[in-house]
Amino acid sequence: MILGYAIPENIEAYASQFPQMTYSPLGRTGLSISQVGFGGYRISDDNNTQREALTQALLNGVNLIDTSSNYGNGGSERLIGEVMLDLIKQGKLSRKQVVIISKGGYLQGENFAISQQRKGENRSWADLVPYSNQLEHCIHPDFLADQITRSLERLQMDTIDVYLLHNPEYYLGWVKKLDVDIEQARVEYERRLELALRHLESEVANGRIRAYGISSNSFPKAPDSYDFTSLEKMLDIAESISADHHFQVIQFPMNVLEPEAAVQPNQTAGQTLLQLAHSSGIGTLVNRPLNAVVGNNLIRLATPPQVQGNPDPGHVAHSIRLLGEQEARLTRAVFGIDIPHRTKHEFGATMEAARLLNNRWSGFGTFSNWRDVRTGYLEPRSTFATRFLKTRPELPPEAAAWVAEYEAAFKTAVDNVTAYYRAQEIGMIDGIRANIGAVDGEWRGAKTISQAAVRALRTTQGVNCVLVGMRTPAYVTDVLTDAAQKITQRPRITAWGMLAEAVSEEE
Repeated sequence: MILGYAIPENIEAYASQFPQMTYSPLGRTGLSISQVGFGGYRISDDNNTQREALTQALLNGVNLIDTSSNYGNGGSERLIGEVMLDLIKQGKLSRKQVVIISKGGYLQGENFAISQQRKGENRSWADLVPYSNQLEHCIHPDFLADQITRSLERLQMDTIDVYLLHNPEYYLGWVKKLDVDIEQARVEYERRLELALRHLESEVANGRIRAYGISSNSFPKAPDSYDFTSLEKMLDIAESISADHHFQVIQFPMNVLEPEAAVQPNQTAGQTLLQLAHSSGIGTLVNRPLNAVVGNNLIRLATPPQVQGNPDPGHVAHSIRLLGEQEARLTRAVFGIDIPHRTKHEFGATMEAARLLNNRWSGFGTFSNWRDVRTGYLEPRSTFATRFLKTRPELPPEAAAWVAEYEAAFKTAVDNVTAYYRAQEIGMIDGIRANIGAVDGEWRGAKTISQAAVRALRTTQGVNCVLVGMRTPAYVTDVLTDAAQKITQRPRITAWGMLAEAVSEEE
């Protein structure tokens, strides 16, 4: 068991070992944190590379870790606990030097299974939100108490420094689908939030957490958005609970393509989210700094790796035609042997990559969309088809050569489409990086798009910490290299406004 919690004096001693790093106050918690934090979204205890990355980050100046009960179905918290315990035993780190953030609200995986069992026993969680298949959400005190217990067990700790309600606006998303009036929905939303915050205040009193807050994707949204979460309203609720409340930290998405937190005046006095948080002493954690959602597209703000293939549209179209010829030959061969009719048609359904790509290959929008089509649809069907062909004794001997030719044609076609989208992505990333440097001279010196994107955030007044999913040691090195560049935080309202205009024009 890891005892204790982050203490200002111990963090000061830790920070003194890394003079190249900049540490910022986490609101009015009294804690100082590195400008970049370790985001635990996609880490798990079964991955040694991620274990090495977290270890490297902690030993090189990163003293904030963000996780959640649903990350990796609990594996994220387990990995964090194991790494922390190992470093503490080695005398390389103290629990008092590191700020641990965790969250609760989602019921997925193990939590979802437990929920179904409780329903069968007539012990369903109160105020449960049945959001969609295999996903529920809850912030009722009874559920939060259970989740904090489980998080502490996985972390092997007796105290979490900051505990956040994880996207409570799922309730609003659910009732919107039910056509509930927005004013009625918000009254109920605020009732649920007040119950949750009152419980978290009691958890502070009991010593299981030190502070609390909310992580919400809807904090930066326009106030007339159905699922908008108002920081101003949350502060009112917290102050109604106690004048000495511990509502001290919020988390929200922000990046160079989603700058709303810096430019959207969504508070009643005309302040932006960042401005109100800064003036109120609320600590801020920015998530998704490198994963921007623009329209329905996910844009990764990182330097794309090189891929095989020829991105020239003529070569792409030619390779798809050749793939179509191979698929047609194999379909004729299979339909000509004596096997059940249903089996033939099941096989025929796998021979449709060329048909799908023929008129659509340039219309998937982004590399991310194309990757989903390739890995989620085309490749599984191709794998099924080749396994089928290699196990059919009814096929003629020359069929083995046909299968090899088909596999080569399939790979060439999808590699060429991949190269086409990767080339587009590289051009787009270069343009975004140029925009970042053009709007603010201090953002210009970053060597990579990911460094530039994080630099823009960490040097903006009101941002206390940027959470980055540094899942490999090389990624840790890339992020910390630029974090060593000391740049004064300023509001940078003009720069963010110009970025917002650029995004609006591209939409």
